[in-house]
Amino acid sequence: MLSDLVPITFMLESRKPVILIFFYIIGAIYILRLFYLQIIDSSYRSLGSLNSIRREINVPLRGQVYDRKGKLIVANEEVYDMFVTPKKVLPFDTASFCNLFNVTKSYLDSTIAIAKEYSKDRPSRFLRQLTKEEYASVIDAMIQYPGFTFEQSFFRTYPGNTMANALGYIGEIPQKKFEEQEEQYYRKGDYIGLSGLEKYYENELRGIRGVRFTLMNVKGEEKGQYADGKYDTTAVIGQNLYTSVSLELQQLADSLFKNKVGSVVAIEPSTGEILAIGSYPTYDPSLLSGKSFSSSYTVLSKNPDRPLNNRAISAFYRPGSTFKLVQAAIGLQMGVITPKTSFASSPSQFIFHSGPYEAANLYNAIQLSSNPYFYNVFKKILANNSETNPFKQARVGLEEWGTIVARFGFGKQLGIDLPSESKGVLPDVKRYDKIYGKEQWKFSNIFSLSIGEGEYGVNVLKLANLCATLANRGYWMTPHLVKKTGINEASSKGINIETHKTGIEPRHYEEVIKGMHLVVEAGTGRSAKVEGIEVCGKTGTSQNKKGKDHAIFIAFAPKYKPKIAIAVVVENGGFGGVASAPICGLMIEQYLNGIVKRQAYKEQVMNTSWTTVARHNSNASVVKKPSQTIIE
Repeated sequence: MLSDLVPITFMLESRKPVILIFFYIIGAIYILRLFYLQIIDSSYRSLGSLNSIRREINVPLRGQVYDRKGKLIVANEEVYDMFVTPKKVLPFDTASFCNLFNVTKSYLDSTIAIAKEYSKDRPSRFLRQLTKEEYASVIDAMIQYPGFTFEQSFFRTYPGNTMANALGYIGEIPQKKFEEQEEQYYRKGDYIGLSGLEKYYENELRGIRGVRFTLMNVKGEEKGQYADGKYDTTAVIGQNLYTSVSLELQQLADSLFKNKVGSVVAIEPSTGEILAIGSYPTYDPSLLSGKSFSSSYTVLSKNPDRPLNNRAISAFYRPGSTFKLVQAAIGLQMGVITPKTSFASSPSQFIFHSGPYEAANLYNAIQLSSNPYFYNVFKKILANNSETNPFKQARVGLEEWGTIVARFGFGKQLGIDLPSESKGVLPDVKRYDKIYGKEQWKFSNIFSLSIGEGEYGVNVLKLANLCATLANRGYWMTPHLVKKTGINEASSKGINIETHKTGIEPRHYEEVIKGMHLVVEAGTGRSAKVEGIEVCGKTGTSQNKKGKDHAIFIAFAPKYKPKIAIAVVVENGGFGGVASAPICGLMIEQYLNGIVKRQAYKEQVMNTSWTTVARHNSNASVVKKPSQTIIE
């Protein structure tokens, strides 16, 4: 047994030098490769980890915003932000430093402590938005303060001084957003769009950042570009937004809503382009730009009338009598009525008695906004099926009715290029099953839907879109503010827009429009008349349990080949023909004629107040008592 092991041991001993040489060769190869990668080949070095190299971020200017005629709405003003990298900070004269930058010792200490907690090796923002003059006055002294650097930045300015809610604002990236970002584009404290167009088009507006690597000596002095600029990248300016907004029309809306609460949206029917969008009370957009952001935001956010909320896309109202136009179109399409249909009704049959009890025809019913007429229209719509059981009949009828109404955009987002658009509420079978129990409700439980009351919830954008649908005789284009994006208008790219059809024949809309024309010519909306222009409209009163009802008016013009569709809601204004129709008429006159000739009438509308409004130090128009806009 022992004799068998002797040859094996001899063989292993004889091969030992060969095995050792093999491992020595492998080790030498690894060492030589590491030497090459770390010492000779600079392309494999970690640029951020070398203390002798400074990595500077070049933040591009944010894209600007223009109106439909090329007028500037949002611009930039160049400033400088100061950063601190804790690991590179050496002992310095803090008193001189604080005096130079007009900061306190406590601010200096606390800000550096926060920066260390974030990262000792990465820069954190120390001061914001030094003007060009301030930057020039301190740059020569920075050799005394290693670890502190500057980056060119900007803040937003607003030449048009309007559209605060729709434009939105930028601010420091929220902590959650910073932690969740996948591409690691943003640094702590960087600016990002937080609302409105600024948020929706953040990726287009922000541009592409540039990076510059500079060699530094032990004294913190620059010694030229690293690797001859091989790894430097050039910043690319953000894309501009070319909007469909008419600045003149928007500013007129602002003036007409002085001392009022509510909203206005105007659309070009054939394209879906937003011509004006206003939410009131509003605020000066410059308040949320620059160094005053934090203090101004606190004041505005505590304002009881919520000026930061965009009522145009998020507030809830009942559509009121404007919804009678939808009922009329559906009734005609189903064949349950004709333009000549007349209903004779007894006053005792109805809880609501607005309008005549007997309308001679559909045109007359729309002109005078007859509640009993459309009560009967809705009843016939729901009964237009083979069910005889009243509970089942209402259920089947409401489902079919709801399918058609949804095609108008009710109960869903329209897709406007703004964040926080509300879906609204379109009452359906599930809702009433929950309220009353399955098959425990019938027409008498939901009759208020016939005139736009009850469990609806719509915003002003939906009302304007309804008007655009009527103007188009049965279809609507996705509403949008931005037409094109690009570095310049010549190279800009258009936005893809969808067409949405209601499925109701155009000939039926023609009959509805005849009634809408009568509303303005000799009906409840006469205050929207504009000389020389055929205006078609409809008044509405949205019930409000807390205070005076809200006034609604929708209109489009001209009657044929319409160029503008508009919706106005004045909270606590009462009747649409009194509070909202005059605003519509003046805006139509401005847009189609290019000027408002009725200056005395314009002044009268501007100076009419429907709600007690005060001006706070924030320059925001504020309602003393919050108005009710939520469906109860």
